[in-house]
Amino acid sequence: MKSNCRETLASRIHSNLGKKALAFMLSLIVLVILLLTMSIIGLTIVFLFKRGFLHQQQDPTFLGPILLLIISSTVVGTTLTAILSRIPLKPLRRVVSACNKVADGDFSVRLPITPIDEFNMFAKSFNRMAEELGSLEILRSDFVNNFSHEFKTPIASLRGFAKILRNSNLTEEERNEYLDIIISESDRLTELATNVLTLTTLENLNIVSPKTTFDLSEQVRRSVLMLESKWSNKHLSMIIDLDDFSYSGSEDLLNQVWINLIDNAIKFSSDHGKIKIKLKPCEEGIIFKIIDNGSGMDEESQKHIFDKFYQGDKSHSTEGNGLGLAIVNKIVTLHQGQILIESELDIGTTFTVILPV
Repeated sequence: MKSNCRETLASRIHSNLGKKALAFMLSLIVLVILLLTMSIIGLTIVFLFKRGFLHQQQDPTFLGPILLLIISSTVVGTTLTAILSRIPLKPLRRVVSACNKVADGDFSVRLPITPIDEFNMFAKSFNRMAEELGSLEILRSDFVNNFSHEFKTPIASLRGFAKILRNSNLTEEERNEYLDIIISESDRLTELATNVLTLTTLENLNIVSPKTTFDLSEQVRRSVLMLESKWSNKHLSMIIDLDDFSYSGSEDLLNQVWINLIDNAIKFSSDHGKIKIKLKPCEEGIIFKIIDNGSGMDEESQKHIFDKFYQGDKSHSTEGNGLGLAIVNKIVTLHQGQILIESELDIGTTFTVILPV
């Protein structure tokens, strides 16, 4: 991801840089030609003046000042050309230096604002790209760190309980308990790997293909029944209010949306709580709502709830790896829809999915 972003931004930078470099080089060439032209004209005038003056005055002592004037004019012209030629190239050298720093991984570099309007446009574009690259680098680093943590924890648990099982003095009850933990951690690793692969696949998609027309309300009903054991164990009341709709989209992907959202509501609902599920028409198309009266979440959690590996439960006491809602958000986006969240601590949470028809 990092290399692709760098290549894309590098091509944009080099394209703009090429145009600015061409403008600066043309300005430099015009300046040099102008200075050389003025020098030639001046030397020609001096030469003609010298010839005429000597012809009239016949005074060879005047040759010395004329030669001194010619040498002085040449030195001054050359010096001015060397100094002035560096002025239009100074912003270009800044750009080249900034590009090299970005290529080396320093995304904090910024181009200064100058009185030149055209260069200001390029500087703002470059600064924005550098800022975006820095944000992507932070996301990439966070993803690697979180993934490593989520993967390392169950592996350490598996290793620890496997070593305990080597103890021959364990009772049958203890052995079964530890085996259940190993099986649970293995399932957790499998789910994590599956979700990571799913999310990686979705991030590389730009369109949903193939699309099929299916009964959306029936799909939601099946998702509720699929999770019946979970909400029955917590004695939750499921209030279902679904209008009949046929929808054209990815049936498999949307099925993951409903399962993830319903499972998430069950997970954070208290025993004997209520979950309301609605599927209704709206101006934008079809609206799906799932409302629970669980623990809710604060504003900070709501801002990051769709981030990869983010978990509002800092203690990680609940099941999950923080990828479910990231997958949901990506699937809804692929269907040109949107997902909204409303939540209050100790009151509950409402997820709203709007799908265009």
